[in-house]
Amino acid sequence: MRLTHLGSTSKNGGCPELYATDRGTYLVQGAKITDPEALAILRQRGLPEHETAVEVPAALFEFLPRRRDPECADR
Repeated sequence: MRLTHLGSTSKNGGCPELYATDRGTYLVQGAKITDPEALAILRQRGLPEHETAVEVPAALFEFLPRRRDPECADR
């Protein structure tokens, strides 16, 4: 999988980060959810044991492309 870094709201190079993949999807790096209540709700809604959820600030999504960029035709 090829990743293209789109942006971050981090001031020190850590999470959160947003990437575009060469599969037409996005990868979000954020803090892993460990809160038992939140995980219980996610499991009730169908989150499988082999998946997890991450929390990111809404400001990270300002880096999502608003329209297709010809230089990123693989997205």
